[in-house]
Amino acid sequence: QVQMVESGGGLVQAGGSLRLSCAASGNIFSINDMGWCRQAPGKQRELVAVISSGGTTDYGNFVKGRFTISRDNAKNTVYLHMISLKPEDTAVYYCYADTITSRMWGQGTHVTVSS
Repeated sequence: QVQMVESGGGLVQAGGSLRLSCAASGNIFSINDMGWCRQAPGKQRELVAVISSGGTTDYGNFVKGRFTISRDNAKNTVYLHMISLKPEDTAVYYCYADTITSRMWGQGTHVTVSS
């Protein structure tokens, strides 16, 4: 059984910052990509950021320049440091981790940005 535990979401004012974390635990031998997606009410799920096991990153167009993804391979943890948050960043943020056989998902953490 593999578990992805997210934390760090909450309520912030526009212009504020949050740092999300997501730790994978269980019988995991190797994780390739780790990343974040988000889904706002009434909207499609979209990619936020992804980071490879080697540290290569990619970001969604709407968050590039404001969000930074990082990972700690020893802890099987991926982070999302978000700055200059906007009300349109309000969403449920889901982390994921890819092994050679499957994609594991967190349960989501709510981020609400007030104007």
